[in-house]
Amino acid sequence: MATFPGTGKIWMNGQFVDWKDAKIHVASHVVHYGSGVFEGARCYETPQGPACFRLGAHIRRLVDSARVYRMDPPYTEEQITEAALETIRVNGFSHCYIRPIIYRGYDSLGITPFPCPIEVAILVWEWGTYYTKEALEQGLDVKISTWARMAPNTLPTMTKCVANYANSQLVKMEASAEGYDEGIALDTDGNLSEGSGQNIFIVRDGIIYTPPIASSVLLGITRDSAIVLAKELGYEVREQSLPRETLYLADEVFFVGTAVEVAPIRSVDKIKIGKGSCGPITREILDRFSETVSGRKPDTHGWLLNVNSN
Repeated sequence: MATFPGTGKIWMNGQFVDWKDAKIHVASHVVHYGSGVFEGARCYETPQGPACFRLGAHIRRLVDSARVYRMDPPYTEEQITEAALETIRVNGFSHCYIRPIIYRGYDSLGITPFPCPIEVAILVWEWGTYYTKEALEQGLDVKISTWARMAPNTLPTMTKCVANYANSQLVKMEASAEGYDEGIALDTDGNLSEGSGQNIFIVRDGIIYTPPIASSVLLGITRDSAIVLAKELGYEVREQSLPRETLYLADEVFFVGTAVEVAPIRSVDKIKIGKGSCGPITREILDRFSETVSGRKPDTHGWLLNVNSN
């Protein structure tokens, strides 16, 4: 859970404003109709200084999401990227979470959103691990949610639209209310989709599996990174439809995402996964990911963007 600082600066439409003054009108279109798209990225502390992990890919997905919803932001990808870097510099963070958002603002209310202005804002704040240290060391206890992911022809799941996360809230709240760390949603065909805000991977007999994009999953940037790193470690990765029971029969299961990074799962629906702890392949990928984002290994993929080099 993110705890906001209440101080510092937020970038809004080309200007920095105090945290307490970063406000929108209650009649803004996004408040009533969910007409906004956002991103989540991280800046890590490295030996070379603060560096953002795959920020360009995140900003590209932000603009792609806006395009699907017919929102034409008044700033280019390059301008938004530079604004994010400058926001980190202005706030003096050595590491932080980055939340850019494009949304329809205040003009008129109605389903048709076109009269409303397109607004852009960027927040940054210090945010550590998403789950507790104990949960990450021992693994998460999760459940299959009674809430399914949206069908591909209802809401576009490849976009990070704020409206999609009403579904995510239902998945997360149900899991929390029943004493679980997290929930996993199925797609409308009953196959595995993703967590409330995480992509999922399964290990069986040394092969790594993950649901395909057609199973209503977000085209995760950390998901892509995990696939690249796993292949470099010598593992075969298969993207394919996965029925629910593959979770129970797995040797290892883990989540990935910008917020959660790499998080092992020890049980699903109270069924122990493997030995009920972080498995060896999960540990390898977790360690390689941590070494990569922290700059302890050479950045052979060009994934790190130094905040102070621009």
